[in-house]
Amino acid sequence: MALQSGEKLPIFIGHIWSKQKSRWTLLGLRLLAFLAAAAATLLMVLNKQTKTFVVATIGTTPVNLTLTAKFHHTPAFVFFAIANGLVSIHNLVMIMMDLLGSKFDYKGFQFPMIASLDMLNLALVSGGANAAAFMAELGKNGNSHARWDKICDKFGAYCDRGAGALIASFLALALMLLISFLSILNHKLVNSSSHNSHNNIIALPN
Repeated sequence: MALQSGEKLPIFIGHIWSKQKSRWTLLGLRLLAFLAAAAATLLMVLNKQTKTFVVATIGTTPVNLTLTAKFHHTPAFVFFAIANGLVSIHNLVMIMMDLLGSKFDYKGFQFPMIASLDMLNLALVSGGANAAAFMAELGKNGNSHARWDKICDKFGAYCDRGAGALIASFLALALMLLISFLSILNHKLVNSSSHNSHNNIIALPN
């Protein structure tokens, strides 16, 4: 078997180089997504603040009440932490699979499997981030119609750390969206290049 023309060789080499560059780009994005999701998880899980309030005064003696705001008091924040934790684990596993993929035989199921998991985790982090963002808005502004008081004027540090976790989670969401898009685009380009390369190869006569 031989290439139809010597001019096809640079194109073939360029295709290999482009594939390697795309692979390392996706790995870099996955690493950033892992760090963002892991940061969001840790910020939320470790987020708590304790404050003491004066609720009454008996004579000249104040009556104090100590309250602690923790993430697990709100189911939306628990879901947020679980979702971002799973997304960080997913990206870590995908990085390891890519680096050690040559040792395994996926038998053609590599792309459908990874693409499906990427879309699943994209939906997961989107749901967690949006649920937490709704509760964060409620904590910051309250809801006068439902008579729910805001708490961020009392637990400022707790809300600030929660806002940091939300920013990291939405960054992870944007990265997962970009990863999914580039992965699908790269798969189509590789299939197209492989098909064209196959058409440009002919059998030499004996």
